[in-house]
Amino acid sequence: MRVSSGVRGFDELVDGGFPDGRLYVISGPPGSGKTTFCAQFLTNGVKQNDTCVFLSMHETKREISDDMSDYSFKFSDFLDAGQIKFLNVFSQEGKRLLNESRSASGAMNTENVSNRILRIAGSEGVDRIVIDSMMLLDHFFASAEDNLVQFLTSLKQVDATVLIISEMTDPTTYSDEHYLAHGVVFFHNYLDASGMTRGVQIVKMRGTGVDCDIREIEFSDRGLRVNPDQRVQ
Repeated sequence: MRVSSGVRGFDELVDGGFPDGRLYVISGPPGSGKTTFCAQFLTNGVKQNDTCVFLSMHETKREISDDMSDYSFKFSDFLDAGQIKFLNVFSQEGKRLLNESRSASGAMNTENVSNRILRIAGSEGVDRIVIDSMMLLDHFFASAEDNLVQFLTSLKQVDATVLIISEMTDPTTYSDEHYLAHGVVFFHNYLDASGMTRGVQIVKMRGTGVDCDIREIEFSDRGLRVNPDQRVQ
């Protein structure tokens, strides 16, 4: 089964959408479109009657709602109405999540972290999750690299389709999440003689025939749009 991204033109690059129930990393530099892409992914989920969750480390619900309010795809409306469940780890609920996920010795238990995230985010009914960002996971596992790998491996086993936002500027530099994820999508933005060039690249997508060419993207009041036929040179 495929899960539509909700982003015009993107699904054509991945055989109709993301293979469902898998873990994907959405990478790229600041301002390249990662959060907008993920917001459209969750909005599309609500329209498909999916249970959707946004987990954030560095933004409040009001900030992310304001950031997306100029778009017409109604992410902010769904968020404000509670149709997209939001959790900020610095909120009281988020702090409780962190505290309850530690063992008696104070060590982080990756299984408990996964279970708590899913329980607070809607438990077994969750269909789509966005985690913003890898900094959140680094906060969980600041000095335990093996536990981070274990957690990501555990996250791959959940039924939900999970997107993790990763701040990266070099698509040739890989980290644990890129190796462990079922797919990696990289957003590009850079200045050249003609101005700002934006693009999206499918670096990895298991179970899907893809090329690694960069496709042109553009923004409008309707959100992010991919031109699957236009390659960026």
